[in-house]
Amino acid sequence: MAGLMPERGTVDFSVDEFTGAVGDVAVVLPLVVALAALTELSLAVMLVWFGIFQIVFGLYYGLPISVEPMKVLAALAIAGALTAGELALAGIALGVVLILIGVPRLLDRVGFLFGDPVVRGVQLAVAFVLLEIAIDLSLDDITLAVIGFAIAMLVIVIGYHTLSAIAVIAVGGGVALWVAGIPSPELPAMGLAYTSDDLTVSLAVADATLAQLAMTIGNAALATSVLLGDLYERDISADRLSTGMGVMNIVSVPLGALPMCHGSGGVAGKYAFGARTGGSNIYLGIGYLLAAIFAVGLVVAFPLSMLGVILVIVSLQLAMVSLKTEQLWLTIGVGVLGVLTNIGLAFLVGVGIYLIWRWYGATDT
Repeated sequence: MAGLMPERGTVDFSVDEFTGAVGDVAVVLPLVVALAALTELSLAVMLVWFGIFQIVFGLYYGLPISVEPMKVLAALAIAGALTAGELALAGIALGVVLILIGVPRLLDRVGFLFGDPVVRGVQLAVAFVLLEIAIDLSLDDITLAVIGFAIAMLVIVIGYHTLSAIAVIAVGGGVALWVAGIPSPELPAMGLAYTSDDLTVSLAVADATLAQLAMTIGNAALATSVLLGDLYERDISADRLSTGMGVMNIVSVPLGALPMCHGSGGVAGKYAFGARTGGSNIYLGIGYLLAAIFAVGLVVAFPLSMLGVILVIVSLQLAMVSLKTEQLWLTIGVGVLGVLTNIGLAFLVGVGIYLIWRWYGATDT
């Protein structure tokens, strides 16, 4: 019966599960397309790993769990602040840290110290970075950017805002198909993607890892755990999610995957379009695997200006989520400081201010 909680391991292949799978796509494709176009990462390999873990987590949890890019790392890589090797090292380091956090269930004990306003401030800073990149890309061809923006607005107006990015990707893909022709199917080149020389420790890696850790703990672990309880009445602990994300990144990132995480936005998106079981993950995982074979040749011809429109949508969505906080002053402060300096420093300053504010509030009462 519709609305009832699915049992553990439930996988249904109804039409609702198929349409629900779309809810996670709008967060993933814009970023992986941008990374493939602007960095050394392989779109085919990234899509393969997204497909694999959509299927793995769908079967494991029996729920529409999201598998999304780690947005801080993706934004910094797109901006040129991280090399491909630095991106990989940050992803591997985060995998280790997330396992060390999740296995002893540390989030049950100390997760509150990070503070929701600080985590949302990190989200806001990432939104600002993405918006700056989006504007630069849109200026590549203003005419196509205006067309893409009009398409996105039309989809939003008729009530399908989560499909706006996909609509622009579809039109941009049509433009790429017109320019480049039908691509030949090609199997992705899987295997080790980095040497030890590529994985160089730097200040940029430390900053990016710290900033992404804040966002991953707040959104991918804590917020996703709460949302799964609200929507599906399932008790999936934040520590369990953290451990799963850690394993995912340790296994896949050395083989060319983009660092990945869960996310409350993807879970909510799948739910909004009807997904109630892990079947939506199976549908989406198969879709990613097929795209890795048949759609990679279109990436080079994809219009960057339309990519900019897509990133505008992503940045605005992320900004709106980040502003849902009771301490708006702190969230905006962390976001602005992250843009003016760097996201890692903004996170540290924000945590310090948040703890002082909490202590002051407690002693004041």
